[in-house]
Amino acid sequence: MLSKKEQQLLDALASRADAEGVEIVTVEVVGAKKAPTIRVYIDTPDGVSFDELSAAQVWINEIMDELDPFPGAYTLEVSSPGIDRPLRTPEHFARFAGETAVVKTTSPLDGRSAFTGTIARVEGDAVELDVDGAIVPIPVSDIKRAHLKGAIDFSS
Repeated sequence: MLSKKEQQLLDALASRADAEGVEIVTVEVVGAKKAPTIRVYIDTPDGVSFDELSAAQVWINEIMDELDPFPGAYTLEVSSPGIDRPLRTPEHFARFAGETAVVKTTSPLDGRSAFTGTIARVEGDAVELDVDGAIVPIPVSDIKRAHLKGAIDFSS
């Protein structure tokens, strides 16, 4: 699911994140190769406040300065995962069982590579989605990108 560079950055941040009581949900590198944007999504058991984002920005920036992951300029963005929370690990899928997810695969499974359904469970090395009443097992190793499909209730 992560590129080699994204995985290197995630690994470099993991131990400090644990010490800070923060989960690195995922890391994305997007934009132009000469001046990319590094997006680091963080979370805590109680959610993410502005103060937590500000504090995380400082130590993440220090680590990025030490790593110097890209020659020249890059932009660092530290954010909460938001309503369309990225899903990266089997644990992420298990935590959000019963929620609706959008999953894109690296190659087609039974003729399709995009699935939207309810996370039924994680079984072994596969995420099982309920897609229109049918359980579809998707090997975690075949998942390119996945995120929750946010829903907002305007009735309250």
